[in-house]
Amino acid sequence: MRVDLNADLGESYGAWAMGADAELLPLITSANVACGFHAGDPQVIAQTVALAKRFGVRVGAHPGYPDRQGFGRRAMGLSPAEIRTDLLYQIGAVAAFCRAEGVPLHHVKPHGALYNRAAVDGGAAEAIAAAIWSFDPGLILYAPPGSQLQKAGEARGLTVWCEVFADRGYRADGTLVPRDQPGALIEDAAKAESQVLQMITEGTVTAVTGERVPVRAQTICLHGDGAHALAFARRLRERLTAAGLLG
Repeated sequence: MRVDLNADLGESYGAWAMGADAELLPLITSANVACGFHAGDPQVIAQTVALAKRFGVRVGAHPGYPDRQGFGRRAMGLSPAEIRTDLLYQIGAVAAFCRAEGVPLHHVKPHGALYNRAAVDGGAAEAIAAAIWSFDPGLILYAPPGSQLQKAGEARGLTVWCEVFADRGYRADGTLVPRDQPGALIEDAAKAESQVLQMITEGTVTAVTGERVPVRAQTICLHGDGAHALAFARRLRERLTAAGLLG
C-alpha cells in the first residue's frame, strides 16, 4: 500500500508570510493551495503553483469559507447553494494558474470549518461534491474516512482519497478533536509518526480516550506552520520512503 503526503500551502497574504512552503514542497507529494478566501492571494497562488511544478508536486485547490480574520476556522451559516458557488469560484482560481503553468489540477480539499462541517452535514457535503463534479469530474476529492463528504463524493462518481492527519488527535467517533480542546494537536513528533504508521499499516487510530477507531488512510496531511514542521516532515518522509509506503 502506498500513500500520498499532502500539506496546506499558499496561505501567505500580501506582506504577511505563513509557513515555509519552498522548504516543505520537496518533502510532500501533493500541495493543497489556498484559493484566496481564507488565505492566499493571486501572487501567492501563482508562486505556489510554480514551485509545485518545479518540485514535481501534484497541485490541488484548498477552498474554504470567506473568513480571512478567522483563517477559515470559524463556523459560517452558508447555504448549500452558496457553498457550491463559492467552491466553483475558488477551484477556478487555482485552475487558472495551473493552466498558465501547464500543470493539471489534481484534487480538491476543503479547508478548516468547511471541511469539518462537510464531514457531518450531508447538504454541505453534496454542495461540495456537486461543485467539483460540475467543474471537472476527473478531480480527486480529499475527505475524512467514513464522512458525509466521502459518501457524497462517491455518490457523485468522484474518486475520493480518504485523508488522515499526522499531527491531530482523534475522537472515538473518528472525527478530529476540535482545535480549542485538549489533545487537538500532537506536539510529540515520535507520537505523530507512530500514529501515521498505525493508520497506514493497521487501518486504525487510537482516540484520545483510548479506543482504537477504524480509518482508511490514502493521503496523510502535514501541517507546515508549526515550529518543528520541517523537521517532522523530513523524518516522516524518510520513514515512509524506507518502508516503501510513499507514492
